[in-house]
Amino acid sequence: MSLDELIQAANQLDEADLERLLQQVVILRAHRKANVLPLEEAQLLHKINQGIDPELRAQYQTLRAKKEAETLTDAEYNTLIQLSNQIEQFGVQRLEALANLAQLRQVSLSELMETLGIQPVTYV
Repeated sequence: MSLDELIQAANQLDEADLERLLQQVVILRAHRKANVLPLEEAQLLHKINQGIDPELRAQYQTLRAKKEAETLTDAEYNTLIQLSNQIEQFGVQRLEALANLAQLRQVSLSELMETLGIQPVTYV
């Protein structure tokens, strides 16, 4: 299958399946790099490239929309807070892994992010 065919097939996926595909591609990439990278770097890259679970993201977005529409119940508000904390913790862990990898490679964080092609990301 050619690259163009793969892209066309990916274009037909729904959001959740596309997110899973991207995660699997990132894992595949990390495994390939793991063959030539020291184990610690490979593990950090894997952590850096992990995405937020699509179901968690969808639940968070649904609750955010309800909050903006002012239809959020107290229980849903508590769930939204918990999800926000999980997403924030995910971001912290990713940033820690980036900082550790930058230190390991003895480069600045911004230089590492540029080298890896990582743009600042909004997780939700």
